[in-house]
Amino acid sequence: MTMRLAAKPRQPSEPTITLINVVFLMLIFFLVAGQVAAPVDRDIQLIDAAALATRAPDDALAVRRNGTTLWRDEPISPEAFAAARIAEGADVLRLVPARDLPARDLVRIATALRLAGASEVRLVTERSAP
Repeated sequence: MTMRLAAKPRQPSEPTITLINVVFLMLIFFLVAGQVAAPVDRDIQLIDAAALATRAPDDALAVRRNGTTLWRDEPISPEAFAAARIAEGADVLRLVPARDLPARDLVRIATALRLAGASEVRLVTERSAP
């Protein structure tokens, strides 16, 4: 008497592998067929945005690292700057100091602006990338 063993029931295959294969093939297709952006013509020179960001605003007093002050690219004293801006109706004055300006010079110039009649002195700084 021979005994037959029952065959194991066949488990259905997982559809996950098939899905991964389809997604992978779609990825390859779009990498080959797609184009992110057309290249810029070699004769065109793009604007350097870093150079544009280094200019002080027209309503701010720029201070060089040696302590000299400029307004609209012209040398001016902090007192004359404050008088001119207050005459234009501004009571909050903006100050753009050089990164390596000594702190004592910054305090001296900010104090001169306050004594000349500014109700508030704001420092303009550069925002760094997070």
